[in-house]
Amino acid sequence: MRPEIEEAIQLLRTGDSSRADRVLELIQQTVFSFSMKVCGHREDAEDTSQEVLFKATEHLPKLDDPGGLTSWLYTVAKNACLMRRRKTKSVPQEMLSLDDLMPDREELETFEQSSFGSPEESVLREEESERVRQAVLRIPPQYRLILVLHDMEELSTEDVARITGLTENTIRVRLHRARLFVRKELSANRRADRSRSRKPVRRASTKNRPQNCREMFAALSDYLDARLADSLCAELERHMSGCVPCQAFVQDLKQTIREIKTYKSDSIDVHAAAAIRRVVLQKYEAALNRSKTPTQ
Repeated sequence: MRPEIEEAIQLLRTGDSSRADRVLELIQQTVFSFSMKVCGHREDAEDTSQEVLFKATEHLPKLDDPGGLTSWLYTVAKNACLMRRRKTKSVPQEMLSLDDLMPDREELETFEQSSFGSPEESVLREEESERVRQAVLRIPPQYRLILVLHDMEELSTEDVARITGLTENTIRVRLHRARLFVRKELSANRRADRSRSRKPVRRASTKNRPQNCREMFAALSDYLDARLADSLCAELERHMSGCVPCQAFVQDLKQTIREIKTYKSDSIDVHAAAAIRRVVLQKYEAALNRSKTPTQ
């Protein structure tokens, strides 16, 4: 869960109406950031955050358990954002095939010759951050939403299932394929960079993937998120202990997930956001007063 939401929940639990503007600010920032990742357009994100903010003025005073803010907020934001989402020709609309997202033998061979730095050495550069943004926006929408909610908004699989109405198994499948999509996009960019900086090496290679490696790849996200059964973990680790390309591929996927999780979207216009909150705050305070007035 994002720290902004955690802070908003704590403020709501105190019942301190003097912190109402801060609560609205936190909600506004969260929805704008979420919408930028899902929609990719500032205008859509601004409209979505404003719409959700106005809806919050009526909902928050009636919220019995502030802990329920997360599900309500992302559900409303998701619906508002998807209604505004602009269609982009470069975004594939079909379902993502796991086999298409897997590295072929040629890429696995390049992993054997690659070196991967430690997490401390892997700094997300500005140009790499832009590549992450572009890759995420190219993911088919039904997969992108899951990736944004889980990895970028830091929600659990259970929370994502409640927000989307999908089963947890479907969430895990879509999350894994979305991660692999981003990894494939970033890997292609890095290979293009290397080919421009040195003379390419020709090698004879088949596009087929080793069958045992292919089977292992299907469970990687559950393994990396510590959701895989112990017996399957042991089997996967036995395979990797003798397969250098698979070890390198796992490190590449780990790095991709780190880059996704540390990606920061554009910030909201502070002055315009404050002007909107001043209007919304009046409605929110009026709703708070109504909620405290005893019924006759």
